Amino acid sequence: MKLRSPRVAAIAATVVVLAGFATACNRGSDSDSSASGGKPAIGIDLPRTDSDFWNSYAQYIKQETSSQGLNTLPVSNSQNDVTKLVANVQVFQNTGAKAVVMAPQDTGAIASTLEALSGKKIPVVSVDTRPDKGNVYMVVRADNKAYGTKACEFLGKQLGGKGKVAELQGSLSSINGRDRSEAFAACMKEKFPDIRVIELATDWKGDVASAKLQSTLAANPDLGGIYMQAGGVFLQPTLALLEQKGLLKPAGQSGHIAIISNDGIPQEFDAIRKGDIDATVSQPADLYAKYALFYAKAAAEGKTFQPGATDHDSTVIQLPNGLEDQLPAPLVTKENVDDKTLWGNNVGK
Repeated sequence: MKLRSPRVAAIAATVVVLAGFATACNRGSDSDSSASGGKPAIGIDLPRTDSDFWNSYAQYIKQETSSQGLNTLPVSNSQNDVTKLVANVQVFQNTGAKAVVMAPQDTGAIASTLEALSGKKIPVVSVDTRPDKGNVYMVVRADNKAYGTKACEFLGKQLGGKGKVAELQGSLSSINGRDRSEAFAACMKEKFPDIRVIELATDWKGDVASAKLQSTLAANPDLGGIYMQAGGVFLQPTLALLEQKGLLKPAGQSGHIAIISNDGIPQEFDAIRKGDIDATVSQPADLYAKYALFYAKAAAEGKTFQPGATDHDSTVIQLPNGLEDQLPAPLVTKENVDDKTLWGNNVGK
């Protein structure tokens, strides 16, 4: 998909649009492009298989690779291990990758690898996570601070501004975990000061979340709400625990614990329909795959972009170490859970 571009360079400085492909030096030639019709090779690393969200993303990567007609190297999976990610990227580099798509779960530890790729003129597209340091061609993610703010506002209203909320945080070594946690805390402090937030660090692990939530429930039987920063790993263990404790009561019934999640997977939608949880913020797994590969192809071809609005309802912003396309992530409740435009209602179909 092409982005809107200014007709002349002078307009780019004044019009708020995402600039189209700018003339750039061609990094490769027919001799150093891989086979497959001369198309440049793209390396893709999937971050993990223990999350329904990331498994859905993997499905979309496969679909988009085919629909965009890309030439990709064998897809790797780093299994939430930065050491494996580094090794996988080295394989891409050794086998002729002209661009790399990754989703580093530890956004601090990947800096040296990004610098090494930059030195080899291999651009990187980072999906869902924004590396703390190291050059990136484009980060494709949603506004994660908005996730925390939306969760705060929803729970605050559900609890009438009073009570206790348990927050199942992701890894704080991840920019996503930090963004969501910081925004949630700031919003609660400002808008709902009478709600006590019980922060539970989980490192994105469902078993850790379940164990800490169990202890929290024992010490706080009056817990009124739960914020799950990743439904893909927290939903099943959280609902299983609440059911075991006799606390899984449908929305609208006395004793119901209000729950909001992040991800937008089909299982969350089913839980909203049943009344087990109240809402989720839908991360666009389909758009993550689509635009990650779109930008990887553009990068491999030596094309460039500038900050501004896009024609796919997002905004590209300038980072200290690159650019970021912030894709839309809607709040999903019982009112719009059956919306067919939500990827969670279409994945696998």
